[in-house]
Amino acid sequence: MNILVLNGPNLNLLGTRDPEVYGSATLKDIEHLLAGRFPSHTFTFFQSNHEGELIEQLQKAGRQFQGIVANWGGYTHTSVAIRDAVDVISTPVVEVHISNIHAREEFRERSVTGSVCIGIITGFGTDSYVLGVQALELNNSKT
Repeated sequence: MNILVLNGPNLNLLGTRDPEVYGSATLKDIEHLLAGRFPSHTFTFFQSNHEGELIEQLQKAGRQFQGIVANWGGYTHTSVAIRDAVDVISTPVVEVHISNIHAREEFRERSVTGSVCIGIITGFGTDSYVLGVQALELNNSKT
């Protein structure tokens, strides 16, 4: 399976940003985790602090990838543009969050993007990404 892993704003700071919330793992650690756990899959990793760049990746994804694991960061709660981009592609998207967005500030509890994803995984630390890949595998086995 060819999987795109998208990470939104401030996720490039993992490992140093709020380690009590997000842990000490870096994005590179997450990349190694996924590659090690799923050696039969091919991963492409992309992180941007810019909404338009994430949308560009989504629009290109359809022909190249069988699934997308996405952590939109703060855009989860605000981006109708990312929501609309996910809605128009046929590639299945699993939204993931390292922290439990429902146990944090009230504004973080709502996912604008989640309603157009095949599912949301939240609160399992970096294993949220592992569970996201497993969800794509399960979804792929049903088709």
